[in-house]
This record gives sequence, C-alpha cells and structure tokens, in this order.
Amino acid sequence: MNDYTRYFSFSALQQEQLQEMIALYREWNEKINLVSRKDIDNIFEHHILHSLVIGKYVSFAPQSTILDVGTGGGFPGLPLAILFPQCTFTLIDSVAKKIRAVEDIKNRLQLPNVTCICERAEEEKGLFDFVVSRAVMPLPDLFKIVRKNISKVQKNAIPNGIIVLKGGTVDAEIQPFRKLAEVLNVSNYFKEEFFSTKKIIYLPV
Repeated sequence: MNDYTRYFSFSALQQEQLQEMIALYREWNEKINLVSRKDIDNIFEHHILHSLVIGKYVSFAPQSTILDVGTGGGFPGLPLAILFPQCTFTLIDSVAKKIRAVEDIKNRLQLPNVTCICERAEEEKGLFDFVVSRAVMPLPDLFKIVRKNISKVQKNAIPNGIIVLKGGTVDAEIQPFRKLAEVLNVSNYFKEEFFSTKKIIYLPV
C-alpha cells in the first residue's frame, strides 16, 4: 500500500481511486506502453505522485478548468482530477490508443470531471484557467500553441497560465520568459531522491 497521506489529506474515496489507478495502469501496460515497462513498478512515485506536486504548488479553486496537453498515459491530468474533484480537466493527446486507454481508466475510476480527446493542441479551441503538461515540448513552443487557450477570467490565487513539470536543466527554455517564469524544485515538496532534479515551471499568460 502506497502512503499517499505523507503529503496530502485524502478522503477514503480518493485513496481508493489512487490505489485502483495503480492496478489499472498495470493492466493497461500489458497491452500498450502507457508507462515505460521498466518503470511500471515505480508508477506511484514517478508518475502519480510526480503529477500531484502541481497540487502542492497551487490549490485550484472549485470550478477551475485545466487543460492537460500531451497527456500521454494520463499524467498529470488523472491524478490531479482525483485531487481536485470540483475542477474539470480536459486531457488531450494525438495518439488515439493512449487516449482510449486513458478514457477507460477515467471511466473505471468514475471521474466525471475528466474529458479525454484525441487531438493536437493546435486544434483545441476551448478556454481554460490553466494548461498543464509533463515534459511534452520546450516551454516556448508550448506557449505559442496554448496561449490562445488561456482564459482572461481569473478565479485562482495566482494568475491563469501554464504549469509544466520538467527534469534537469531548464535555463535555456525559460530564457525568453526570465522575468515572468517561476521555477521551483519539486524537492521543496517531496523528499524522495527521484525528485531531486525535477522542476515545476509556472508561466502566467
């Protein structure tokens, strides 16, 4: 049993959903490569917990709308949808088989606040409070594509914008936004060794 209560106060339902999520990823990973085969035993720490750190950085206000670009296997969107059941999450990816898997996982977890769409980010026309992603593309490229999707209506403690999870050195990609972008170490929140090189980048739009 993974101890989610180390960093969060979850309800019994949320803890059940997070535990079930691990089983569903193991099941799906036998069919398609949602998570690296050699990494499936680390699904909790490397993928679910890593996704949840965004919830440490900002507590999304109820009714916030979040777009997860290039969600892949459903990260960070699905764990965040469990953490913030009063917010709505749209998960998009251009790979149809991954979206089918994520759709099945969200249905079996009974997450009515999640919508899964097979599309490229360039095609998405909706407006959202935040765009999140996990190492999908360099920040300047992501900014060009999704700035059209950031709503002007503010409801959170921080301005609407982009929140991305990255590993390693990020100096080059934040250079164009140096005066705006905020970079934090995930190790500020989580103490496991895996997170020692991980970063959160927030860019208001």
